[in-house]
Amino acid sequence: MTDGTTPGSHIADPAGLGLAGFAMTTFLLSLANAGILHESGEVLGLAVFYGGIAQLLAGLWEFAKGNTFGATAFCSYGAFWLSFWYLLTHTPGGSIGGNAVAAYLFAWAIFTAYMTIAAMKTNSVVMLVFVALTLTFVALAIGAVAPGHTTWTKIGGWLGLLTALLAWYGSFATVANATHKRTVLPVGPRN
Repeated sequence: MTDGTTPGSHIADPAGLGLAGFAMTTFLLSLANAGILHESGEVLGLAVFYGGIAQLLAGLWEFAKGNTFGATAFCSYGAFWLSFWYLLTHTPGGSIGGNAVAAYLFAWAIFTAYMTIAAMKTNSVVMLVFVALTLTFVALAIGAVAPGHTTWTKIGGWLGLLTALLAWYGSFATVANATHKRTVLPVGPRN
């Protein structure tokens, strides 16, 4: 670029969008997992468009900005939500076996756990989102192994609600701080 700026610096921070898409979709599904909302069908549209596509786009913008962590996180969780939608809508009867669901959720717990280690170099809010999400996936995976016992799924739902609230705060802080061009909501820098 000839104006002295670095490549990608003209791109707004996509974390506000990515965290918001993740938060809202997680919130709605977690209401169902916690037993507060008795239908989870409402989450399917969000899973495709806001949790899935919007996060994929945020991840691609993170690639353009040179942020490997953000790109990997948003693209991966965008793909998670799209795969979740696919599993619910393209399997016989709208469900797959408990062991398959448990393996799926444990695999996401593993990915989230190592992303938590990387998140330690971002900020405190993002790190807390990843800690809470790892615990959410573990609880939900345990709940999927024993489908007759809903306690672990409900625990996963409540942990998911905490995860969503933390992600919403992260999104709010990203947008508010960028808009005001100063720290309005602290995120606790860790790097």
